[in-house]
Amino acid sequence: MRFVAPAVIQLLLEELLDEDLGCAPHVLARLAADLNGDASTTRQIVERLTPPQRHGLRPLPTPLPLVPAIARRFDALELDERDRRLLLALAVCLEDALDPLLAFDGRSAVEIAAAPVGDHLTLHAGHARFVDARLAIWIRATTCTARTAAVHERLAEIFRDRGDQMSADWHRARASIEQDPEAAPELTRIARRLIEAGYPDRALLLAREAAVHATGADQDEARLVAGGSSLGAGLMENAAAWLGTLYPHGTEHCRLAGLGGLLTAQTLLQGAVPEVDPSALRPLTDDPDDWLSWTRAAALAAFLCAERGDRRGMRVWLDALREGTARTATEHELRDPVVALSWLTVGERDLDETAGTGPLSGRMLGALRAAMDGDIDRGLRLVAAHDSAISTEADPLAPGYERSPLVQAYGAVVEVLLHVWRGDIGVARERLIQAALSLPVALPFAGLGVVLARRLDLAVLGELGPYSRALTASLPAGAKIDVLIDRGIQSFLAGAFDDATSTVGLWVDLGASQTAMAVPGLDELALIADGRAVSAASVEPPDVALAQQLRMRIATARDGRWRSEHDEVHEVARTLRSPFARARVETMLGTRRAIRDEHVAARIHFQYAERLFELSGATAWARAIRDRLDRLDAREGSVVPAVDPLSACRRAWSLRLTARELEVAMRAVHGAANREIAAALMVSVRTVEVHLGRVFTKLGVRSRVELTVLAHQTDRHL
Repeated sequence: MRFVAPAVIQLLLEELLDEDLGCAPHVLARLAADLNGDASTTRQIVERLTPPQRHGLRPLPTPLPLVPAIARRFDALELDERDRRLLLALAVCLEDALDPLLAFDGRSAVEIAAAPVGDHLTLHAGHARFVDARLAIWIRATTCTARTAAVHERLAEIFRDRGDQMSADWHRARASIEQDPEAAPELTRIARRLIEAGYPDRALLLAREAAVHATGADQDEARLVAGGSSLGAGLMENAAAWLGTLYPHGTEHCRLAGLGGLLTAQTLLQGAVPEVDPSALRPLTDDPDDWLSWTRAAALAAFLCAERGDRRGMRVWLDALREGTARTATEHELRDPVVALSWLTVGERDLDETAGTGPLSGRMLGALRAAMDGDIDRGLRLVAAHDSAISTEADPLAPGYERSPLVQAYGAVVEVLLHVWRGDIGVARERLIQAALSLPVALPFAGLGVVLARRLDLAVLGELGPYSRALTASLPAGAKIDVLIDRGIQSFLAGAFDDATSTVGLWVDLGASQTAMAVPGLDELALIADGRAVSAASVEPPDVALAQQLRMRIATARDGRWRSEHDEVHEVARTLRSPFARARVETMLGTRRAIRDEHVAARIHFQYAERLFELSGATAWARAIRDRLDRLDAREGSVVPAVDPLSACRRAWSLRLTARELEVAMRAVHGAANREIAAALMVSVRTVEVHLGRVFTKLGVRSRVELTVLAHQTDRHL
């Protein structure tokens, strides 16, 4: 797969979002890599996808559709029959090994490289690849079914002669017009191995083909593996569909083996663990494998309930887990770590420090415990251990899925969270973007990755960027995240304090919902609202908890005790190791002193805060503090800051327009023509026209002239 720079993906994400075609970053990154990074082709492919495919909940079509950009690219290409067959063989092969293609074609590698077809191939170190991956789509789309079947049939013979039974069965199944039940078991077996090796996409391809040809119990096995591979890849709609076919008529063994996956897929899609009685799903026999499957399903359901703060449901499933582990003698390796992980996820530490093995019940549990004990560095080392090539531990909670993208996404979200807790805001954002390009990071912990992406964008950019907006759009319909605090933070950083206060007040009125794991919010305004204390998140390290307590003390300190309270808070704040956490405390101290007209002292606190925010990478917070310092200087008459004549207008409009709409609007106000705006922003003129239309509607104007007049009026009144 070709590498496409994150900056290129960002531009594509932004354009697609502007056209209401939100696409999960990992889906778009894969498409761009498969399409040679060509933006036009990628956009046309995305337009053909269904929303679940764009959001990573369903697999991409195989092959990808032939769109006009690809058709035009190869419209003049002329190939003789032999070269066309060779290219088609490469396009339909599961692997890119060169030797089978040489056997298929009959020419040597040197002869192929010297022939006209060699211009379209890269032959190196025993492998063959397309120079332009789009050619594989074109060659498959422009070849009739009969010719494609003949190529598959010939490849099946070659792989059978080479002793590669899996590839032989795959090509034989693809060549068969009628059902071929004999090919299914081997395809299913190899698909299982591919899941364990961390290749669920390839596993799904094989299992899906096996399910088409299999009958009876073999078909149930193929459906089970297809559902499991979909789950590992994060394709939740696909997983629920495949595993759902096992109910009610599948074999009991396959139903129980797929129960944990089905509960997981339905939970991630619907936002809550299905309301079912665990006892109604118990095995009807004494088969130990069936009881172990039921027990693991109970363990997964308990953890999923904990992720969503559902303590009642968690207890029900934990009771089932205890029953199952007693029958399967898995108390130590399965029950104990899952009980500990579930209670920790809802904010309760188990005195028993039992830990499991593998990435979830071992390293993730250990990392969260270490962070809550104040040793975030150790937590990060534990998370990083999962990425090590020498990591081979099995995880009793998700056996066989240790290397799957879904499990890796859990590790990535926890790693980002730990960086946030340590105060490395810029590092956390970069790490999340990297993970989002290859993993379904919107799924773990009830959308925690999306909340982190939004808060990190606000901390660094001051607004929601394309990655966080795309991740928000890719959330399953049942997943709900609170966006009011995000709106409040954006207003706060833009200097619109009235809007920030009213937004946070509304958030409190609606219940002050927040993630179980502490994510930076806006307790500068939310600590006390209408006389009610807003409870903090329950899972947090000591530094985060201490900083929150200090901000509470600042917010509630009475005038008579302000001096002593200030000195005590400032002294304790110096012990905070997180630069971001300490900067927030320094900001509140500076604000309180500015309100009391203690400008010299206020400036010192603001200067500390600005430097600490810069150190943490929270550049938007640093800019906001610089604005306060400029206003403080201007109030004292010592400095007249250089201000953009329309800066106040930009801040006001930023609360009503998207980032791209705001950029187009401000350029239009400054007199740029549509074509100039399009060139500067690297979008089409049509996209600029669409943005301006939306701007006119949102701001209640009908023309550029009215927009310009409104801008200057807004700036003057503000």
